[in-house]
Amino acid sequence: MNMNRRNLLTLLGAAPLLGVTKASAQMRQSNPRFQEISSRERIRQRYFPNLVLTNQLGEKVRLYDDLIKDKIVIFNMMYAKCEGICVPVTRNLVKVQSLIGDRMGKDIFMYSFTLKPEEDTPEHLAHYAHMHKIGPGWSLLTGTSADMESIRRKLGFTDPDPEADKDKKNHIGVIKYGNEALERWGGCPGMSKPAWIVKTVSWVDWPKQNGGAK
Repeated sequence: MNMNRRNLLTLLGAAPLLGVTKASAQMRQSNPRFQEISSRERIRQRYFPNLVLTNQLGEKVRLYDDLIKDKIVIFNMMYAKCEGICVPVTRNLVKVQSLIGDRMGKDIFMYSFTLKPEEDTPEHLAHYAHMHKIGPGWSLLTGTSADMESIRRKLGFTDPDPEADKDKKNHIGVIKYGNEALERWGGCPGMSKPAWIVKTVSWVDWPKQNGGAK
């Protein structure tokens, strides 16, 4: 799939997550203070603030404790009244949801964070979820403007160009995924073929009980 420079730079926002384990190991070796903090905990502290969000059902959930810890997760950014790529990416992820099957909501979870929390109330997100046939295991999440902006930046959905970064349409064409327990993280274009997305996400899959990770 062809990617323009801006989309590539946006996708590379996943790089800090991909490299943080190695960096943490180096810091532990050079600074005894870091030896008491695991690389997993350092990732949590740096990228996953335990903010309280609200899903499309009106339930309060914490970003790390309830949504990410010990799970395989898929992230994207969206907003309900988007006339751009939001809807095509959502429809593509609905196909991904179908391919994942009964693992959705058990050990694989999908989270869509709104870029417009001032508009996207839980009721609006619930309507969006119903309209696109979003099933269990996939949460649409909103919160305060400050919290949603913090999440956008922490998860790397940013553009290196400050002017482009102001345009919300620049942050919705990429998905990111990971296995929190194993500290494996990656990303890919949201309009990739659904089967390829599922195969890519399988790279972070849980170790198999019959002989380790595949």
